[in-house]
Amino acid sequence: MMFREMRRKNQKLDMAECIAVLQRGTSGVLALAGDNGYPYAVPISYVYHDDKLLFHCAKEGHKLDAIARSNKVSFCVIDRDEIAPKEYTTHYKSVIVFGEIRILEDEAEKRTAIEILGRKYAPENTEEELQAEIERFYASLCMLELKIEHVSGKQAKELVGK
Repeated sequence: MMFREMRRKNQKLDMAECIAVLQRGTSGVLALAGDNGYPYAVPISYVYHDDKLLFHCAKEGHKLDAIARSNKVSFCVIDRDEIAPKEYTTHYKSVIVFGEIRILEDEAEKRTAIEILGRKYAPENTEEELQAEIERFYASLCMLELKIEHVSGKQAKELVGK
């Protein structure tokens, strides 16, 4: 499948910077095919790992209904968003990922994914603390994996070359 080329190529982030944005980020907006033909875009925490994105959610709800409808999604992370009022602009940097999302059904995959996510958000916790927290919620937990097919990053023209 072909994805659109960025119109303002001089503002395009290279792949290394796109990955850095994904690694730095703590949340983004997951866009799915929602109910009645409406897009469904939901803020969600994530972790970038092995060229994939991992998410957690409940075992039922709008996200999972949308994924059952179509596994094609996009995910946007805003890395920088600074209003420059005297310039009537915003100094921004963001990345959009396109790909296919799936529910991790295999218990070993699911367990590994939640451990990776937990380590990102609670790096100061001991392994025992992490495992105890995972056990508290594991039965009600669903893990999602987005296999990245295309990445596009862009920054404000004022940031190019800085």
